[in-house]
Amino acid sequence: MTFYNIQFRSLLRQSSQFAAYNFREYAKRRTRDAFREHMAETEERRVQELMQKGLKELQVLKRQTVVSQFFQLDRLVVEGGKSGKQTEGRNDIIRQTTE
Repeated sequence: MTFYNIQFRSLLRQSSQFAAYNFREYAKRRTRDAFREHMAETEERRVQELMQKGLKELQVLKRQTVVSQFFQLDRLVVEGGKSGKQTEGRNDIIRQTTE
């Protein structure tokens, strides 16, 4: 496995650590798009620049995922796993798992 593949997998793995769905999906989509955009790059110097940029992005993702863990919110409907049910006569929602 090349360093290219290892870095790609590391970025995707780190992206999936975001607590917020929108940030998580954006980071995964941005990683895939960036690698697809530069997949055909053959110039050695340019490839090295891109790999260095990827390492910096990985460091940023690591810091941001740690910060995002401090601000966890309820899961969204599109994430699955939890659903809400409105109780009668009240404006609160009871969270329950679907098992």
